[in-house]
Amino acid sequence: MNPPSPDAVSATDSRPRIAVVGSLDARREYDPPLRDLDRARAACHELGRALALASYDLVVFSDRDHYAETLVVRGYAAVATRKGRVEAHRARHQEYTPELPEGASVRITTVRDIGDEWEVPFYRTLLAADGIVLVGGGRSTRVAGILALAQGIPVTPLAAFGGAAEQVRVDMARSEHHATAEHVQVLGESWSAESARRVTGLLRAQMERRVESRRRERRSRRLDRWAESGGLVAAILLLLVALAAIVLVPGPGPGPAGTATLALLLGAPMCAAVSGALIRDSFGVSPSALRACARGLGAGAVAVLTYVAAQLLTAPELLEGLDARRLLFFVVPMGFTAGFTFDLVFERLRRGDPKGTTSPP
Repeated sequence: MNPPSPDAVSATDSRPRIAVVGSLDARREYDPPLRDLDRARAACHELGRALALASYDLVVFSDRDHYAETLVVRGYAAVATRKGRVEAHRARHQEYTPELPEGASVRITTVRDIGDEWEVPFYRTLLAADGIVLVGGGRSTRVAGILALAQGIPVTPLAAFGGAAEQVRVDMARSEHHATAEHVQVLGESWSAESARRVTGLLRAQMERRVESRRRERRSRRLDRWAESGGLVAAILLLLVALAAIVLVPGPGPGPAGTATLALLLGAPMCAAVSGALIRDSFGVSPSALRACARGLGAGAVAVLTYVAAQLLTAPELLEGLDARRLLFFVVPMGFTAGFTFDLVFERLRRGDPKGTTSPP
């Protein structure tokens, strides 16, 4: 049976999944250097207890003693809770066998990747986590923190103990994130008896801000879709109105142009122009129905009035024997084309080249 993917696990579990990343190895050199290793290890144990009491699940990657997640898991398992779960991500040939306190009731789920490399599944798992805690650590911890900041994942680096976590805390202060300036300041304070509880509270606050941010994004996308749909519906209705004008124009054959005839002759192509502009605008990156209407109306007015003016210059008596229906068959498509290609219309006007808008039908 194949192990569940990180996304599948997250989708079926309502408890937040917190990934713990970092190392506290006295034999390694860190930049910045680690500080107060004994206190850091005790802090990991305290943090594990606080995460268990806050009803979080853990996501870990190693069971070696010099990794922060191992120490956090021991503190997590020390809390008597049957709902707590540790999700261990390992390579296909590796086992996860942490040393837990006697009588620990925490559930351990091992998720094995099909490959032998750890980098890809490691970072993919971080992207699926609800939050990330960083303690000490080197390059991978720094990359994990930068990834969290870039993707908007709640992250709490324990800067008090140095290592890459301290650098990530500095990065948080210089980037937009779900953490407030007050939260960033708290993460830089010295570790105290209340720090573990405060860190879990900061995680909760960041997750709530992330949920609210996503809710606003969904609402914005929904409004954008409604606006786009409304613009297309308006474009269809305006085009139908323009076509209906051909049928509604009074009287068959040529005749004097009355007020109603002139209104249809000018209004129909304007409606078609706005329709074309709205349809064109729906293809854009950031549609704006109001801007499209203004541009379409302007382009349609320029194109149609330029054409009519040219006809009046060559035939001054045009309005006395106007075949409005015949003319509408030409000016309605002209208006639609002008609205749909308003950028070309305005470019021609800027160059002083009205060619293409003054040809008779």
